[in-house]
Amino acid sequence: MNGTTTRFDQNARGDMVTSYAAAATRTVSVGGVDFAYRELGPTTGIPVVFLTHLAAVLDNWDPRVVDGIAAQHHVITFDSRGVGASGGSTPKTIEAMAHDAVAFIRALGFEQVDLLGFSMGGMIAQLIAADHPRLVHKVILAGTGPAGGNGITKVTRLSHFDTLRALLTLQDPKQFLFFTRTGAGRRAGKDFLARLKERTDHRDKRISLRSYGAQLKAIHRWGQQTPADLSVIHQPVLVANGESDRMVPTSNSVDLAQRLPNADLVIYPDAGHGGIFQFHQQFVERALAFLGGNP
Repeated sequence: MNGTTTRFDQNARGDMVTSYAAAATRTVSVGGVDFAYRELGPTTGIPVVFLTHLAAVLDNWDPRVVDGIAAQHHVITFDSRGVGASGGSTPKTIEAMAHDAVAFIRALGFEQVDLLGFSMGGMIAQLIAADHPRLVHKVILAGTGPAGGNGITKVTRLSHFDTLRALLTLQDPKQFLFFTRTGAGRRAGKDFLARLKERTDHRDKRISLRSYGAQLKAIHRWGQQTPADLSVIHQPVLVANGESDRMVPTSNSVDLAQRLPNADLVIYPDAGHGGIFQFHQQFVERALAFLGGNP
């Protein structure tokens, strides 16, 4: 592995990092492009690679979800090409993003991984699982949908609308995009956004407008595609979402669970796109049971 490492004080048991807020940001060179990543948890067993959502950088993962899964599994998060601290230009297709993710995983020397893909990351995870069956052991798909899925072509318009609404009300767009407007949803959104600020040192760079635009184009193209044959994905899959997902309508999660040969579905009540963050404790328990079960 040809990479450089940046380190600072960490919360660790021995050499094991136990807190995402304290995990060092490292880089690995993949085809001449440096990818920024963090890892924590035990270094034995099959690692869980997190694939993140539109506009997200390393600091956008809920530390309760990362730390919860890292309590029992080796967890790796990373910035996609052109995003945050990673170099290069952001691809404009989900297929190219999946290719990058596979190259990143192989650059770290892993022969088999579990995938946790949220939103856009779930689209990427579907392609990796289908095209690289020996590389992928199990898959968690959260807040996502299949190629050609219902409402996915509306993500750009909805994202622009809620970003403007957030600016006018001095709020974070994720409060509108990820959570319901009920009392419980508003509180969950505020709690989630507060957790994202727990890391105070060595934070990641924000995504650029150019990279954000490229990701929107990739998602829009995914929504326009002909539905794929999901029966080729034989790995165990856990599909999760909130019951009121506005970004990637919840009907897509139901569709995924029905079309995947070996899938379980969990839907969280009074929750939106960020259902796994709103119900982080329940999600982590379900994810650990899924990842730790028999193949």
